[in-house]
Amino acid sequence: MADEALIVVDLQNDFCPGGALAVTGGDEIVPLVNDLIRNAEHVVMTQDWHPAGHSSFASSHPGKQPFEMIEMPYGPQTLWPDHCIQGSIGSDFHSGLAWSKAELIIRKGFRPGIDSYSAFFENDHVTPTGLAGYLRERNIGAITLVGLATDFCVAFSALDAAKQGFATTVRLDACRGIDLNGSVDTMLGRMRAAGVTLV
Repeated sequence: MADEALIVVDLQNDFCPGGALAVTGGDEIVPLVNDLIRNAEHVVMTQDWHPAGHSSFASSHPGKQPFEMIEMPYGPQTLWPDHCIQGSIGSDFHSGLAWSKAELIIRKGFRPGIDSYSAFFENDHVTPTGLAGYLRERNIGAITLVGLATDFCVAFSALDAAKQGFATTVRLDACRGIDLNGSVDTMLGRMRAAGVTLV
């Protein structure tokens, strides 16, 4: 499977129970993800990596609450609780995650003025992370995505991967979702329509 990569999305403390933006059951997937890592030839991790005071934090917008929507220059943006601040314990990978096999760690969300869900592009859908070029240069044409959260960073990564021409699979048993106003079903539908394989 030399032409395939496993991409583990944002399996960080702040997205697990007890974290600042906890995804229900987020820690339950760690043993399965570790099994997938053991059996994968190529492993890439993504890490949400926000500076303090990031523009996607509700605390940066007086009078706004977490999970409200605002318009940013690049489009609609969900406001989040402060999370995954650079160098914090919350930004660390889950302590049970066997992350040391990762060949590449893509940090995203580090630009103060723009959020970043996808492993491939910032939320303006224009600014690349460099992941597509990295995979192409290594002749990797197929990826499997796992991690957190199904309906945000995993889904947007999958949509961008498919658009970039990668054969894209999402292992739903190794993901957990936030589910804001039915966002899991919405994003599952969008992924299916884009040709992403959901298993």
